[in-house]
Formats: sequence, C-alpha cells, structure tokens
Amino acid sequence: MKLIVNNITENIDKDTLTISELLQYKHYTFKMIVVKVNGKPIKKEDYEQTYLNDGDNVQVIHLISGG
Repeated sequence: MKLIVNNITENIDKDTLTISELLQYKHYTFKMIVVKVNGKPIKKEDYEQTYLNDGDNVQVIHLISGG
C-alpha cells in the first residue's frame, strides 16, 4: 500500500491498514494527536474502524500545549 504520511511517500507492505495500525507502525505514541485523511479530520474513537486506501494522504499532527 502506498500512502503519503506527513508529505512523505510511504510504501507499507500490507493490503489493509487502519489508522490505529498506521500509528503503531510509525511508532506515534503521543496521546494528543490529530489525524486527517485526505484533509478530513478523523475522530479518535474511529481510528480502529477507519481503513486507509492506497494513495491516501494522511496527516498526523502532534498537539502541544504551552503557557
């Protein structure tokens, strides 16, 4: 499967992949993450049910708070 993750083309040796699986594969463990697929924000509770398609553009954004 070919995906664009944070503007980098990734070739992942899987036929099916959920957002949760992608986050594990890429070792994204930060708790405050926002994921967009093809520009559409995905709810955190939908990560395990949302399957990615070949050619999808995925943005993983780490939220950082400050003060």
